[in-house]
Amino acid sequence: MKKIIAVIIICLLSSISAFSQQEKKLENQIRQYWFVMLTAGDNRSQDSVAAAKIQEGHMANINKLYNEGKLKVAGPFGDEGKWIGLFIFDCDTKEEVEKLLKTDPAIAAGRLNYEIHPWWTAATGSFTPGKPVKPGNK
Repeated sequence: MKKIIAVIIICLLSSISAFSQQEKKLENQIRQYWFVMLTAGDNRSQDSVAAAKIQEGHMANINKLYNEGKLKVAGPFGDEGKWIGLFIFDCDTKEEVEKLLKTDPAIAAGRLNYEIHPWWTAATGSFTPGKPVKPGNK
C-alpha cells in the first residue's frame, strides 16, 4: 500500500512539474509586436479611379510585407467609425515599422494616418516569427 501511495505521489509531482514547465514555455514565447491603428487621413478627396488605384497599391503592399514576414495581421473594420483598419507588425523597432508604413500608397497619398503602439502576445499561430510557411513547403 505504501508503494502505491509513493507511486501516486511521484506521478502527481511529475504532472505538476510538467505543467509548470509548460507555463514557463508559454511565458518565454511572449514577445513584442507593433500594433498600428489606421485612421482616416487628411487627404481623402481623390476621385474614384485614383482612390481605386491607391487601394490596389495598398493591398499589394500588404501582401508584400506579409510574404516578407513583417506584417502578421492586416484588415479593415466593418463600421463607419474613426478607425479604418489595423496592422500588426513583427519588427525589431518602431523606426522599422514607420519605414515600412511609408511604403504604403494609401499612407503616402494621405488617405490613411496611423498610430503605432508596442503590443505583446505569444508567438503562436499567425504570430510565429519569420516568413509564413506555404502549404506544401514544410
